[in-house]
Amino acid sequence: MTPERCDIGLVGLAVMGQNLALNMEDHGYSVAVFNRTTSKTDQFLAENPGRRLRGAKSVAELCGSLSRPRKVLLMVKAGPPVDESIEQLLPHLEEGDVILDGGNSHFPDTIRRTRDLETRGLLFIGTGVSGGEEGARRGPSIMPGGSPRAWPLVKPILQAIAAKVGKDQTPCCDWVGPDGAGHYVKMVHNGIEYGDMQLICEAYFLMKHSLGMSAREMHETFAEWNRGELDSFLIEITRDILAKVDGETGKPLVDLILDKAGQKGTGIWTSQSALTLGIPAPTIVEAVLARAISAQKAERVEAARVLRGPEARYRGDAKAFLRAIHDALYCSKICSYAQGFALMAAAAAEHKWDLSFGSIALLWRGGCIIRARFLERIKDAFDRSPRLKNLLLDPFFKDAVDRCQANWRLVVSQAALLGVPAPAFASALAYYDSFRRETLPANLLQAQRDYFGAHTYERVDRPGVFHTEWAPGKGA
Repeated sequence: MTPERCDIGLVGLAVMGQNLALNMEDHGYSVAVFNRTTSKTDQFLAENPGRRLRGAKSVAELCGSLSRPRKVLLMVKAGPPVDESIEQLLPHLEEGDVILDGGNSHFPDTIRRTRDLETRGLLFIGTGVSGGEEGARRGPSIMPGGSPRAWPLVKPILQAIAAKVGKDQTPCCDWVGPDGAGHYVKMVHNGIEYGDMQLICEAYFLMKHSLGMSAREMHETFAEWNRGELDSFLIEITRDILAKVDGETGKPLVDLILDKAGQKGTGIWTSQSALTLGIPAPTIVEAVLARAISAQKAERVEAARVLRGPEARYRGDAKAFLRAIHDALYCSKICSYAQGFALMAAAAAEHKWDLSFGSIALLWRGGCIIRARFLERIKDAFDRSPRLKNLLLDPFFKDAVDRCQANWRLVVSQAALLGVPAPAFASALAYYDSFRRETLPANLLQAQRDYFGAHTYERVDRPGVFHTEWAPGKGA
């Protein structure tokens, strides 16, 4: 008797792949799985008996076990491994079959793969999957893009396994746009995540070094903040981290962790895209650079022995300053998201993607790392004004910054006076102050460029392009 064909295939049984396979099976889908190391497939099946999971010893066996049109989800490392996996699949697929890449691929690769596979009659989806291991198992945020004809074929599966939010249990998964749109949105999500994490870390650092707060006191503060407008997954886990005590030493575990951060590249890609498109995203960039300077641990240890600065302890009203840190975090977060959404708008114009920014905010309400109450406000902003150019111009966010900016300025100025690094707070404030200014010093910059390179300039009093001989003794 021929065994029943599976609904979907999955290649790559690292933790994310395993959890997604189990998530799909939980929702009634049969899953064929393949891993290059066959012992890993055998182990996965042995640990999950009685489920609608089928192991394959080869890519050919995997594809042969799938119902048509075949759907194969790749959960392999981004870059060449994705291309290698696609090449292995191609001889065993036929017109109308779908390949999905669920890794953190760079969006230009997804654009290329979509184009190349469509010329062969195949369909491709590059989808962001956010939420880590737990999200993959219980419900991630999913951001699919690629071949539009592929979406109806995979929509039931992806929306079934996605996180659900609200009274109507809306899935945090919907079509984002063609070719690389899904992976681009996921990339910006990660860039915003970098910003969020750095901002929270700067708030923690000020609490610890300027206010002398203990880990327990900071835990209680973040617990309180998580019940208000800062309610989010990242605030929640920060609360939990600060409560964790090391079993051996009795010290807060966070104090025993080496202050040397890692990164996998999506924040860098976001920063590069912002620079390429000419869209300011300084808070995201500063978050990337903060990780870079943290990695220079040996140099910092050496510098700490010889370089001096002011005493870090704040001598004013501690409770008032703690409230100010809250407000600085909130305002900076608004600016970070404003930068991310402005970047997506520029990319949409560049690549001719019709992105729905309110819908994107909804995709991030559950399952993902940056899930937060705050995202409802972003959805509301784009509902009010679908063509909103910047979140700071929305009445809700404008009023929030108006209400909190005095405290924001206090924190940034005091951080500088106390010698406590707060680059993300400061860059967010500089972004806000630059954005709200009708004039900036770029007029002098243009004069400098014209002086040394004859790059020309425009005037405010009449149209045209002008050049001046600036050196003394030469005519204007």
